[in-house]
Amino acid sequence: MLILQASKRQSDIQGMDWERARFNMIEQQIRPWEVLDQDVLDLLYVVRREEFVPEAHRALAFSDLEIPLGDGESMMQPRVEARILQEVAVKANDKVLEIGTGSGYLTALLAHRGRHVVSVEINPRLKAFGEANLRAAGVKNATLELGDGARGWAGQAPYDVIVLTGSTPLLPDAFRQQLTVGGRLFAVVGDPPVMKARLVTCVAEGAYNTIDIFETSIAPLKNALHPERFVF
Repeated sequence: MLILQASKRQSDIQGMDWERARFNMIEQQIRPWEVLDQDVLDLLYVVRREEFVPEAHRALAFSDLEIPLGDGESMMQPRVEARILQEVAVKANDKVLEIGTGSGYLTALLAHRGRHVVSVEINPRLKAFGEANLRAAGVKNATLELGDGARGWAGQAPYDVIVLTGSTPLLPDAFRQQLTVGGRLFAVVGDPPVMKARLVTCVAEGAYNTIDIFETSIAPLKNALHPERFVF
């Protein structure tokens, strides 16, 4: 039975019209979700999402769902990834910090727009998976580091853009403090079932503008910061 299922899955993958599926993802999922930056939309044709998806789920590469990566981790929905890319507005000379490499797909998107990406992954298997995917895609301006970045990553601060790919009940001050003036921080903040996708901009030294741009719910970062609980 397992052999038959694997054979059918491989047949489905070989029979897919990848470019039609990519076009449908962009036009039916991403553009209607207020992603209208043409540079972002064009980049989704360049960075091939299916090449970052585990082989067992490759036929779902363009579906509007979170794709499992194992160990309880998953790729975000394509529309969320595209919206993040639009909101942080990476510029050609920006240094980017990404917390949570996962498959490396968002890393690749950020790297195509910025000068360099530092991506921190706590899971050694996923770090290796992301590195392999980025290498295969020819991405050379991303450095993957193994570690816990849930409270910030001071080693190479400051950063022009910071993206958290997992949620956090509370947003640690360290992330704001690691932004350059003019830097942008994207984080999903709160507890399920409804969380806020938040964009923080450093407008001057120690001064920040914060807006909530949409509602979503994604899995938390490992060791994310939680409110203190009173014990009676």
